[in-house]
Amino acid sequence: MRKCMKNMAAILCLLAGITAGCSNRAGGNIQDSNKADCAESKTTKEVTAAGAETTGESSAAGAETEILVAAAASLKNVYEEDLIPMFQEKYPQIRVKGTYDSSGKLQVQIEEGLGADVFMPAAVKQMKALDEGGWIASETIVNLLENKIVLIVPSGQEEGFAAFEEIVKADNIALGDPESVPAGQYAREALTSLGLWEDVSAKASFGTNVTEVLNQVAAASADAGIVYATDAASMAGKVSVVAEAPEAGLSDKVIYPVAVVKGTAHREAADCFVEFLTSWEAMEIFQLYGFTERK
Repeated sequence: MRKCMKNMAAILCLLAGITAGCSNRAGGNIQDSNKADCAESKTTKEVTAAGAETTGESSAAGAETEILVAAAASLKNVYEEDLIPMFQEKYPQIRVKGTYDSSGKLQVQIEEGLGADVFMPAAVKQMKALDEGGWIASETIVNLLENKIVLIVPSGQEEGFAAFEEIVKADNIALGDPESVPAGQYAREALTSLGLWEDVSAKASFGTNVTEVLNQVAAASADAGIVYATDAASMAGKVSVVAEAPEAGLSDKVIYPVAVVKGTAHREAADCFVEFLTSWEAMEIFQLYGFTERK
């Protein structure tokens, strides 16, 4: 009899736990449910691992996991000022660190052993190269954002610049290095289609990332430059957008893909961050910075 009573008590406790769990899920929205799944999945695997190497996450339940996101320089402001703080408020057990540079440089760094968990370049080219080289978890790739290529000049010096092709009027021009900087690659393609690349490149100084180009124009050390629309918007008081690159001059749109790096020791946390970036709340922040959602 005592044994039966004990079994009955155990069953009642189990049912009560399941009911409480269902009640909590029913009362939350989709984002809350995702948050619970992310945290519960990590905790469950840590406990069941019992010290064994399974997921690569920390074996101590509740321990903080740190992931490294390698992202294009044009994403630094939106990541550091809004998205990373927002993510860490939702998932306090995951700390995110960002490293930002030209997409080409980040590609090389990952190939040379950079311990990045997530990669988000400013062009499909670098993502494709890493994927074909076996560095990316292919099933996680999402073509997330779209940007525009624009011609900028220092604020107050717009006179004489009314169209993209009028960049040739500038004496000193700032461009991203087309060998490693996607913005520079797009600029070269657009200017080549207009028959202006040789004239412009002869007067150009090449930055190692798009931020350097933006800063040169903002400081008026360059008379004109070509950057992303989102970069220009971040310094609206110091630079003016005079024209967008003609769409016919670009073979592809300016797409920002994101994916998990294959072999990451923090796969669940990296998956969580990529999933967060695709959420409606993250997309609203991207749009505030001038990005548009890739349809």
